[in-house]
Amino acid sequence: MGSRHKPCGVMNKTELQEGLDYYLENGLYVFTERYHLRRGYCCGSRCRHCPYPKEVQAQAIRRRLAGLPLDSAASRRTGG
Repeated sequence: MGSRHKPCGVMNKTELQEGLDYYLENGLYVFTERYHLRRGYCCGSRCRHCPYPKEVQAQAIRRRLAGLPLDSAASRRTGG
């Protein structure tokens, strides 16, 4: 699933590298695993290349729907 959102987090568009951090598919940005890991947390958008465990993704989705901040420790990668 492609993201309809602008690149977020601490990186701005000038720091993103097409082919490494994202690619365009049907006019939408599709962020890579590299981008998600550099951002440092799950955004809850059900991204195609999300590297975070399913339970972290589910929690981020609930936080997003509740309008709560997403970049908390609860939305960070757990495990190895």
